[in-house]
Amino acid sequence: MRKIVHVDMDAFFAAVEQRDHPELRGLPVAVGGAGDRGVVMTASYEARRYGVGSAMPMAHARRRCPDLVIVPPSFEAYHAASRAIRSIFGRYTDLVEPLSLDEAFLDVTHPLRSPPSATLLARAIRDDIRRETGLTASAGVANGKFIAKVASGMQKPDGLTVVRPEESLAFVAALPIERFFGVGPKTAERMHALGIRSGADLRERGHAELVAHFGKAGGFLYRIARADDERPVVPDRERKSIGAERTFERDVHDDARILSELEKVCDTVAERLVRSLLAARTVTLKVKYRDFKVVTRSHTPRTPVASLDDLWSVARSLALDVDRPAGAVRLVGVSVRSLLPRAERVVQPRLVFDAAPP
Repeated sequence: MRKIVHVDMDAFFAAVEQRDHPELRGLPVAVGGAGDRGVVMTASYEARRYGVGSAMPMAHARRRCPDLVIVPPSFEAYHAASRAIRSIFGRYTDLVEPLSLDEAFLDVTHPLRSPPSATLLARAIRDDIRRETGLTASAGVANGKFIAKVASGMQKPDGLTVVRPEESLAFVAALPIERFFGVGPKTAERMHALGIRSGADLRERGHAELVAHFGKAGGFLYRIARADDERPVVPDRERKSIGAERTFERDVHDDARILSELEKVCDTVAERLVRSLLAARTVTLKVKYRDFKVVTRSHTPRTPVASLDDLWSVARSLALDVDRPAGAVRLVGVSVRSLLPRAERVVQPRLVFDAAPP
């Protein structure tokens, strides 16, 4: 049986800023751009008490927290801290799967050093991170990736949650359905309508029923509801693309509604780009129609895409350029590829596509 640890740094970018600039400690800090187009990359826990969160427009964040201290990102410092943290991981196991600069899965079934207990290893890793970087991390320990990741967020900041194998079914049963991977607001609404509000409710549904309602994701949810998660930790994972899709509960004809949903998809993709400190050279739009015909369009702007405004600008232009056949839309998706590290001083001019009519 695998022993998986998920380590997630606490408010990583903001914590690095507060570590390097003691005058910021104890203050509500948001890392990001201060201009009209600024977006919160990470908020300190002092700011989160006001409802400030990642990917929120900075203007909105300032309204929620008038005393908010806005700090421009220090990309070099974040990369340096991330390298130090990954070096610590490497002392304990060769099986490390980074998800972003500030989180990773570790398979410690056969660790490189003692102790053999996954719980004690997680504590040792967190202690090393605190001592050597001055930062705190939260961790989850379980026998599968899904439970370990959920567990790491249960006692933030600076927390450790252990879910033993015999506790896995009860742990999953008690989770609100919104905590399950891939269940966003719209999918949660559909599940609520079916009477599914928790892992326990999900477990009562059969495989065929879940696949019929939720497609491929239904099969995954069926297994996870039973704490069946055999996915291995994949070391040296290199992310080649980032994407998201939204399947409509009912086919949509209205162009305004389609664009509105597409913008939400862009928001999800942009948040993942920001969290990973990446930019992308190419944007691809995907549209699936009622008859399951799929149309894709791609564009590579002159300046890499690194923010929601830039991504939405390109995706919206691609959507407006699609000759939509008769029939309604079932799904919209956006993905970005040709990823590269986000530059320290990337200037993201608004693209000419912004001139397109609403």
